[in-house]
Amino acid sequence: MGIIAIDFDVFQNFFSRRVIFVGNFTQWKCNRFQNAVTLNNRVVDGNNFPSGIHQAMYFDYEVKIPDSRHGITRKKIRGITYIYYAYDHKYSSDKHYTIPKNTTIGKCLDVSSETMYPNTNFLKYFPDAEIPVTQVKTDRSACLRIGAFIVIRKIIAEYHLDEMIGRLIGKDAGLFLDLAAYSIVTENNAGQYYPDYAYNHPLFTQGMKLYSDSKVSSFINSITRDQCIAFQNEWNSRHDHREKIYISYDSTNKNCQAGDLECVEIGHPKDDNGKPVLNYSIAYDHNNSEPLYYEEYPGSIVDVSQLQQMLLKAKGYGYRQAGFILDRGYFSKENIHFMDKNGYEFIIMMKGMKSLMRDLVLSVKGSFEEKREYSLRDYKVNGITVKHQLYPSDEKERYFHIYYNERKQTAERENVEEKIDRMSLFLREHQGMKLNLGNEFRRYFDLIFYHEGQDDEKFMYSRERYQVIDEEIAPCGYFVIITSEKMDAADALDLYKSRDASEKLFREDKTFLGNRTMRCQSNEALHAKIFIEFVALIIRNRIHFLLKEQMLKAHQKENYMTVPAAVRELEKIEIVRQTDGEYYRDYAVTATQKSILKAFGLSEINVGKQAVDINENLKSCNAKEA
Repeated sequence: MGIIAIDFDVFQNFFSRRVIFVGNFTQWKCNRFQNAVTLNNRVVDGNNFPSGIHQAMYFDYEVKIPDSRHGITRKKIRGITYIYYAYDHKYSSDKHYTIPKNTTIGKCLDVSSETMYPNTNFLKYFPDAEIPVTQVKTDRSACLRIGAFIVIRKIIAEYHLDEMIGRLIGKDAGLFLDLAAYSIVTENNAGQYYPDYAYNHPLFTQGMKLYSDSKVSSFINSITRDQCIAFQNEWNSRHDHREKIYISYDSTNKNCQAGDLECVEIGHPKDDNGKPVLNYSIAYDHNNSEPLYYEEYPGSIVDVSQLQQMLLKAKGYGYRQAGFILDRGYFSKENIHFMDKNGYEFIIMMKGMKSLMRDLVLSVKGSFEEKREYSLRDYKVNGITVKHQLYPSDEKERYFHIYYNERKQTAERENVEEKIDRMSLFLREHQGMKLNLGNEFRRYFDLIFYHEGQDDEKFMYSRERYQVIDEEIAPCGYFVIITSEKMDAADALDLYKSRDASEKLFREDKTFLGNRTMRCQSNEALHAKIFIEFVALIIRNRIHFLLKEQMLKAHQKENYMTVPAAVRELEKIEIVRQTDGEYYRDYAVTATQKSILKAFGLSEINVGKQAVDINENLKSCNAKEA
């Protein structure tokens, strides 16, 4: 059973998607080379679709249209009748009457039809409606890809995720884990493509049952916020809170087109394209290399102000003996004071405070940059540590770790020189003209004008302010990390660089789990998808860590020891159904696959046993169905 997927990002980003339209059931494609589609035998501009057409995903089964007494109205747009539901009413003080807030719940072929093709909004507002559950196609592929499934199942068992999810989700726990595995293997989170994955993979569902995309959608909408919170509580309760750990904390944002989501607001993303965004952050245990918990919060909230809420959440989870590794975006006097007050150590990159940083750099400049004893060879930098107060009112002395990188110095100095050269060229080209120059020019140049301030004022020439320019060049190549705890420059840099693990988590989330776009139209679905994605991150992060450990043990880097490459290679391990109805290994495990499996403590013998186990499970399920 397919989904009629109407996703605005399809048009904006020109992703390849197959979509079936209700109009004349015309199939169309929109890819990066084509921005128009055929609708009712007419060519329609992909960027100018009827209002509301991108608001939800439409299923290809029919349900009865709710009674008009429930606030149901119909509207015909370009030959298609859309069914609207008034989910709320708002009084207008200007018009002096109540205005309904409508959303589409389906579409039908003609205005008099009694049935419609529902969308995800219908499932949200009419949860008791009867819908098809199982896939029309009852059989599964004769060739099942088992390699990645075996690895994922081992990690799930290692973390007891199946037990935790089982207690929280109940009989559909297997589908939850399948959706997490689906996002890891296919690098996608679109529910309508899950049946394609399920068709040729072993499953965690009871009896390896195949479910339709409509079941996936209704299941996602059934997951509650309480279940999301309960999982994080239990996951963090399993950690040893007596152990001193450093937690790396970072955040990102996700674009969203849905207008009815509580957390989606206009914010301040790094790549601002004018769309509303959702902020999403993860706390990562540096010591044990595991994600700990996540936060989702409105897009309008800036990172620096959210940090204190995260610290309180860490205390609530029982992390008392902890330090935090933070990006410069969280640097503020209030946050430093808050961490001191709550007894948390911190490691943070210095941001702003140029005069203090310049003074610190100048106080040690020339004393460590060229000396071997201060060399940190792993990072190609030299480092030294000094004690100083962060603010004049600071009650404690902090440890300032000052680093010098020759390549960084060359690049940063060249940037300053190029900027001055561009400004100097501009001034030379405009000599003798009337110019209104800003403070940036006056900072670096003495500007000489003819009759300055008069009607016939003209710019004559300029002189570079060498002292100002030299002061800007002086700190080039230096950077400063601040720690509240006593440590040397090498340890501070090691800990700060461990933030790479949390940054990689976000890259994995967006790039390799398909979560750059959330593809959901309700608050329930949003919370559920982030919950599923967090569990998928836990599993994928463990895969990444074990592969990395194996490479370190082998003292060699192999291209196939990255997560995407390893998953692709493991997907080649298959079992094939023979004429007796049983599944057998297609061929022996290759040398490359053996190297990958070794990272997870698996061998060809384990693969053989699990292939037999999967076959026995399928036989048992088929016998029960018969």
